[in-house]
This record gives sequence, structure tokens and C-alpha cells, in this order.
Amino acid sequence: MSSTKDGIIIILSSPSGAGKTTLVRKISNLKDFIISISYTTRKPRTDEVNGKDYFFINKEEFKKLISLGEFLEYAKVFGNYYGSAKKKIIENLKKGKNVIFDIDWQGTEQIKGRRLKYQLITFFILPPSRKVLFDRLSNRDMKDKFIVEERMKKFDQDILKWKDYDFVVINDDLETCYNQISNLINAKLNNNEGDYDQQFIEKHIKTLIN
Repeated sequence: MSSTKDGIIIILSSPSGAGKTTLVRKISNLKDFIISISYTTRKPRTDEVNGKDYFFINKEEFKKLISLGEFLEYAKVFGNYYGSAKKKIIENLKKGKNVIFDIDWQGTEQIKGRRLKYQLITFFILPPSRKVLFDRLSNRDMKDKFIVEERMKKFDQDILKWKDYDFVVINDDLETCYNQISNLINAKLNNNEGDYDQQFIEKHIKTLIN
């Protein structure tokens, strides 16, 4: 049972290109959440900074951290490893600081499986349409057609995980999506149902699945 002084855990997951990273940054800035900065073995994108966006390390270093039990969760995605450092996260939660994660469904399952004493609220972020997702991926630093197609195929697998999350939110407009997430967090913390239409979400998911 968590203490009222403990922080809470918020997880945002999504298929690649649905916009969870931008949302995590916005929530962190406006709600004073600490972002859990993941370790990764992938190469930095042109605008990414080591220690701010990710901790970029090689596979040997990552596997050593696994063997030492340093990760709260870790997963292999598109051939690269991603992981969240356990010690720093727990320290922040104990100090009453809220921590927000930008991780995929594999990491979410691991954190849920740990049954931590801290309150956990999970969100799955979806694009408004397959076309919008394709355009976002194509306009990112993914000019390679094969890479975009690979992520679209992965989308069809990842979207099936939506039922494992507390809430599913459509990222059509960033500000609207942020406000919805913020309101749902507040409702959950105050033991209210909040404004959440699961039937609408189910209909939307049907439009996204091939």
C-alpha cells in the first residue's frame, strides 16, 4: 500500500509515431512530473542529446546492467534495447515525486508484474488514422521506405495491446490529447470515473486495424 507522500507512476505507451514522447515532455513541463530517461543501445537521432532524451550506451554495457539487476524494466524494440534504471526511479517515488515513463507495452507489462507499492496509471496513445501515422513516420528522420513499412507492420501488432491499459487516448491534436490525459489522471487520483468513452475507442481501433 503506497503512502500519501509517495509519488505516482504514469506510463505512456504507443506504437511508433503516435506521439507519446512529445506528450511525455509536455506533461512533465506542465504538471511537474519527472521523466524516466531510458537507456538505449540505438544511435541518437539528429536532435537528441545524451542524458536528456536517452542515455546512449552500447549493447555490452546494456547487458552488463541487465546482469546487475539495474533495470526496473527493459525490452528489445526494432533490434535495439531500451531500459529504465530502477534505483533513481524508486528514489524519486519515495521522495514524493511523480515519475512519467515513455516505454512500450513490454516494459509496461514488466512494471505491472512487479506489483510496486506506488499508484500506477497507464495510457495507450493512438494516432487518428493509419494515414496520419504513415505521414508522421515518413516525415520523421525515417526517409527509408523499408523502415517506415517495418514500423507500420509493428503497429498492427502493438495496437492489440490496448486492452492492457487503463486508458486509450487518440492523439489527433496535441493540446486536446494532453488535456484529456491530464483530466483522466486527476479523475483517477480523486477516485472519479472521468470522461472516458471506451465504446468510442473500440470503434476507432477497428478503423486502424487492417
